[in-house]
Amino acid sequence: MQEFIFSPTGDGTYSVSGYRGDEAEVMIPESYGSGVITVIGDKLFSGHKEIVSVSIPDTVTNMGEFIFDGCENLRYIELPSQLECLWGYTFVRCGIEEIILPDKLVTIPPFAFKDCKKLKKVVCGKGLKKIYSWAFGGCDKLTELIYSETTEVSPRAFDRKELNT
Repeated sequence: MQEFIFSPTGDGTYSVSGYRGDEAEVMIPESYGSGVITVIGDKLFSGHKEIVSVSIPDTVTNMGEFIFDGCENLRYIELPSQLECLWGYTFVRCGIEEIILPDKLVTIPPFAFKDCKKLKKVVCGKGLKKIYSWAFGGCDKLTELIYSETTEVSPRAFDRKELNT
């Protein structure tokens, strides 16, 4: 069972503001009524340990805080190609091992991947301009981060961890 709660954003689009479900594979819908989904709200899947994979439609441009907090069995996430903005703590304490960030994403905010203990590899899109302090704090297994030579990386982004960049 998957049930989503939608809220209008004020510009004719919708955010996904609530979720009830117990399935391992989650697919967020592209639209609600006559409007498309552009925002994934805070704490949407927080604590849902049963989730293994999540597919997010390309219409989503913004993802909130603590969305995947504690989703320790999450292994695969398909991020939208139109994603421009992550808020802090989006992936905190989740179980992903590898992630590809889309080209339109401009920054990785502080604590976005905090304590993702299984995260090994991150591939950043071409449009990434900055990786903030503590973005990967506590990511003990992170060994590979691929980003453009024009991306500004805070010296504290990795808790002083040496990476293959």
